[in-house]
Amino acid sequence: MNRLASLLLLAAASIAACASPIASSADPRLKNSYKFNEGGWTYIHLEGTPEQVGFQHGYLLAHEIEDNVSVYTLTAPHQDKRPWSFFRDAGKNVLWPHLDPEYQAELKGIAEGLLAQGSKLDLWDIVALNGDIELSNYYLPALNKNEHKPNPPQAVAPGKCSAFIATGSATKDGKIVIAHSNWSSYAEGERWTVVFDIVPEKGQHFLMDGLPGVITSQDDFGVNASGLMITETTLPMAKGFDETGIPEFQRSRKAMQYATSIDQYAAIMREGDNGGYANSWLVGDRKTGEIGYLELGLHHTPLTKKKDGYFVSSNFAADPELVRDDTPGFKTDDPESSMNARHIRAEQFVKEHYGKLDTALAEAYLSDHYDSYEHKMNAGKRSLCGHEDTSPVGEKVWGDPPFDPGGAVTGKVMDSDMAAKLSFTGRAGHPCGEDFIAAPFLEAHPEFSWQKPILHDMKAGPWTTFTANEKQPAAVAEN
Repeated sequence: MNRLASLLLLAAASIAACASPIASSADPRLKNSYKFNEGGWTYIHLEGTPEQVGFQHGYLLAHEIEDNVSVYTLTAPHQDKRPWSFFRDAGKNVLWPHLDPEYQAELKGIAEGLLAQGSKLDLWDIVALNGDIELSNYYLPALNKNEHKPNPPQAVAPGKCSAFIATGSATKDGKIVIAHSNWSSYAEGERWTVVFDIVPEKGQHFLMDGLPGVITSQDDFGVNASGLMITETTLPMAKGFDETGIPEFQRSRKAMQYATSIDQYAAIMREGDNGGYANSWLVGDRKTGEIGYLELGLHHTPLTKKKDGYFVSSNFAADPELVRDDTPGFKTDDPESSMNARHIRAEQFVKEHYGKLDTALAEAYLSDHYDSYEHKMNAGKRSLCGHEDTSPVGEKVWGDPPFDPGGAVTGKVMDSDMAAKLSFTGRAGHPCGEDFIAAPFLEAHPEFSWQKPILHDMKAGPWTTFTANEKQPAAVAEN
């Protein structure tokens, strides 16, 4: 047997081992849980009570969670001008009291799973991690305003992601097609590559992408057993935070777990709305073919539904009252901004392919590099597949400087037939397939050298399909 063949067999054996349930511990809380790696993603199956689901999460992803927390402990003092301890305290005092016992138990379970693996992270690290977006981009600006302190440029509602949902005459087969690319810093995005397959004791089986240590998708792409197909993009420059409200990370998780219709999904998201992580939600119901668009601001939460047509979303606030009261700094007529440029291109793309939209075109949509402001192909801050690191013009709305290492970090697509099987296709890394290599970037842009401990290569994997209850990669199963 030659050396290459030996290495391939060794790799296959390693993947197969990762695909098996963890057997190194007799703890009954690990029953039926397992993980494996495929296509640049980590697939993890969790099931049981909230305590069991949490423990399995913390135990199986202990290394990944510690690595993920390291990102925020570094970025907090640099970008938010607050130490990580500030977010731990805010998680404990601002968010924790408003969580349902079910999700408190799951978060405690994550901390216990980490402890069982020898980690020094505790419950408040996990709560702060789950609430990072709403604490850093909504609570902190409100607090700084109340305390008459200057707000850091990047401590604002980010307004990043590209998505669409279509049905009826807009799609190839008349059924629903949904697509989403997550935009974030590359340091965050290279870690936003977990596929969670969760069978909770109560509620519904669901499949979603997500971050290690976080109980909701957070970029919010997923499907549940009732056939709800879910995603969102952030409302740009949203302001306001209600400390007495329910944390957004709980509401989005609860809605995915319990909602059986678009109206019920909207009701769960609206109840106790704290203004944190304000999003435009795109939700489809596979059972009826209906799609919905919920703009969830703090003061206004309009919901539009249709059984024929589409919605595009690129962090573009649409409702006039919401723009006035919830995103007052957003200029809808500025074609240079990423949000408006991508909204224009999204409309162009969907109209061009109207009646033919399917998952293949959804992947093309997420991979698109057309700049509607410069009227040319240009992978940068205005393309649906974002590459801010190539852009000499920073995005002032987000407080991002030129060549900021961020952009589209994953792509996910799904249609109604896939949703019926609790399945979606995703690509880790840029949806277009291009790689980001950290060393030459940092050499060319030493102003970002502070990110060196957390900024690694982000190589694009293949478009890979995942399904609930999947036991191992297909490539291994065929050997």
